Amino acid sequence: MRDPKLGSFSERLNSQAEARKALLEKFKPKPTVRPETFETREQRKARELEEVRARRAAEKEAARLKAEAAAEAARLALENDEQHQLELKRQERKDRKSLAKADARARREAKSAQRR
Repeated sequence: MRDPKLGSFSERLNSQAEARKALLEKFKPKPTVRPETFETREQRKARELEEVRARRAAEKEAARLKAEAAAEAARLALENDEQHQLELKRQERKDRKSLAKADARARREAKSAQRR
């Protein structure tokens, strides 16, 4: 003999009542979940703006440090380059000679102007 799937009449009524209760539970209002710290839209926008500013400042500082490191590396490379050092010495000598020449010319012109 086959067993009945739902059982007796009273069992079917009980299961129907439980199903009805479960359906009604869906429609009951549930307690709202409130955040511990409530922040307004303005506060949230201000906080996000501060985060963006802080991130950009950090990125800018990192870029500045990277540029300084690159400049220092280039300076050290130039210091170690003998050809460049010779060129710097030649340029200093040329500058010194041109200053001496200009000073002598100025003295000569002053002396010439004093005679006139």
